[in-house]
Amino acid sequence: MNVIILNTYEELSTAATKVLIDSIKATPNPLVCVASGDSPKGLYKHLVTSVEKNSLDTADWHFLGLDEWIGLNGQDIGSCRYHLDQDLFHPLGVPDEQICFFDGRSVDVFAECLINEMYIKKQGGIDVAILGLGLNGHIGMNEPFTPVDSRSQMVDLDPLTIRIGQKYFEQPQKLSQGLTLGLGTLMEARSILLLVGGQNKASIVKKMLEEEVSLSCPASLLRHHPNCHIFLDQAAGSLLDPKKGFENI
Repeated sequence: MNVIILNTYEELSTAATKVLIDSIKATPNPLVCVASGDSPKGLYKHLVTSVEKNSLDTADWHFLGLDEWIGLNGQDIGSCRYHLDQDLFHPLGVPDEQICFFDGRSVDVFAECLINEMYIKKQGGIDVAILGLGLNGHIGMNEPFTPVDSRSQMVDLDPLTIRIGQKYFEQPQKLSQGLTLGLGTLMEARSILLLVGGQNKASIVKKMLEEEVSLSCPASLLRHHPNCHIFLDQAAGSLLDPKKGFENI
């Protein structure tokens, strides 16, 4: 585990972008798992800018969606797919055949889970997983006490996730369940980038990094991953014990 604390969210995004590109620059047809939400937006902006400036070619990249709300898909404003279409897929011009994403409107959610697991296997595994951190310690929609060996699955959402999730919608949205890559699936990724910014995340960051690894904070499991990079801005890392030796840049 490599924890890096940077001064600002912009610096966090820049550093994470560099690590992402360096991680897969020699990998043909890489598979990148992408999260929606606020934390990765800066990284996606840098990727798009790099492609527009011809300093990066993502034409052979394949993308895997991390999660989606049950009852929603890319046709719904506010869905996870909608936000990633706006922030990443459409600006990069990614063909549909190079994107695998949960369809929360599907009548067969178990088939959706199987499709994702089979896609990962077909692509030879996830090369890099880009994640954010929930206020309750979730990664993806893997809420506290999700089994450590879980695969792609349908989950019941924590009340906090339901409340916070409203910010992504223009109107109040009825949320209760989601589709997500499981903890077991994510932990098999060759590299993981966790991006966390803001003072509101400081308490859960401290729990994730300084308390005992526990399913009460699923993100704490990332401490056992052999190639996990955690990027924090000063606000998110403000409660960490300086004696722990986390790296400030």
